[in-house]
Amino acid sequence: MNNLTFLPITIQSYTKLVRYGMKDIDRISVVGLGKLGAPFVAALAHRGFEVIGIDNDEAKVRALNQGKAPVDEPELQELISKNISRIIAVGDYSKITDTDVTFFLVPTPSESTGGFSTKYVVSSAKASAEAIKNKKGYHLFVLTSTVMPGDTEKKLISILESSSGKKCGKDFGVCYNPEFIALGSVIHDLLNPDFVLVGESDSRAGELLERFYSRFCENKARTVRMNIINAEITKLSVNSFVTTKITFANMLARICSGYSGADSDVVTSAIGLDSRIGRKYLKGAVAYGGPCFPRDNKAMAEVGRRVGENALLAVTTDEENRRITSWLADKIVSLSKDKKVLILGLSYKPDTNVAEESQGVYLANELCRRGLKVMAHDPKAMNDARKRLADSVELCDDLDKALESSELIVVTTPWKDYAGIGKEYELSSGTTIFDCWRILTHLEEDSRFHYYAVGVNKNGRSCENGLE
Repeated sequence: MNNLTFLPITIQSYTKLVRYGMKDIDRISVVGLGKLGAPFVAALAHRGFEVIGIDNDEAKVRALNQGKAPVDEPELQELISKNISRIIAVGDYSKITDTDVTFFLVPTPSESTGGFSTKYVVSSAKASAEAIKNKKGYHLFVLTSTVMPGDTEKKLISILESSSGKKCGKDFGVCYNPEFIALGSVIHDLLNPDFVLVGESDSRAGELLERFYSRFCENKARTVRMNIINAEITKLSVNSFVTTKITFANMLARICSGYSGADSDVVTSAIGLDSRIGRKYLKGAVAYGGPCFPRDNKAMAEVGRRVGENALLAVTTDEENRRITSWLADKIVSLSKDKKVLILGLSYKPDTNVAEESQGVYLANELCRRGLKVMAHDPKAMNDARKRLADSVELCDDLDKALESSELIVVTTPWKDYAGIGKEYELSSGTTIFDCWRILTHLEEDSRFHYYAVGVNKNGRSCENGLE
């Protein structure tokens, strides 16, 4: 199947399932109980499916069987508690034969080249193939983990066939079905996707997965079906395009900082009205981070290199994104005048405890390298950030005390907690505020403070001009 098709569930598609001798999916196995796998298990149970979670991490298996969330994610504990009767967690693959479909949500770590390692996909495939050797009837395997183009065929399908002795397209089917989610809103994003991407080994597999999503999604998301190679490229393309858009917005913010009277939010709000552009991911602030955007963008560059193409846009986007740390550090150094700096926000985005590729962490380390005294606070990500921060960064658990001790605060993550600074949380008179996300604009006209915002230049006063 080479052409992209949009296929809402219809009587015709249901008739195809009957023709294939397939029933609806009722029991599901999920391999991997991490930051995506555990929420997926909970969301499946919430939607009425019987779920078996599989992981070699005994702590995660034990936690889930005890009705406890194995990872931190909003809504996760609530859904597990309400639907625990439909959830079982195990440490081996033998229970796969009791299910209709197996989803692989295992890590695919980045390699030095920019590509992804499939070692966990391979080991999971081998164990799964052994489990279904003697299963009678059709089984569907779905790879959700992000892989490079060609890997689903070479690393998953080939192993499933060789290890099970069965034939893809006859005895089992395979779909590549990556999710487009963000930590902090995983459950909502799973249940309400913009669209469902399905790369199918054959139409039987695609029909079955399409039917499943018509029952799983709370919204009426469009299912986009195609061959596997197109789906693998599509996944990387989406995230690479979004990072390019973020980088463009960040460039605008830096430009607006240099022009008297300019405000990047005004500019991006206007251009976002153009239907060719749209408003999402168009707020200039700090560099993008986290476990997906940086690595997927690098992978897009590697995808080009593998076929002799220079994906220069992806390469430049990554370079520009990394340059923002130095740009921010320059501005803060110009404002510091030996003041103690407080970094507010160590998670890469709000509502998550993940500090991977976090701008707050990178900035704190860069300021320490330049000789500044740095403190840092985050509502959730202190533990993850601790292992990534320089030893000289002073971590502060108490926000009130941190604000009292600092003379210059830098907002790097727009947590809702920080929007109350100057209201619920007191600031000392004379404090300098460097607001990367413009969430403290209520302090802008307060004469007790020196307020600067990335992307805004009010009457020549901006982060470009320091304390002039």
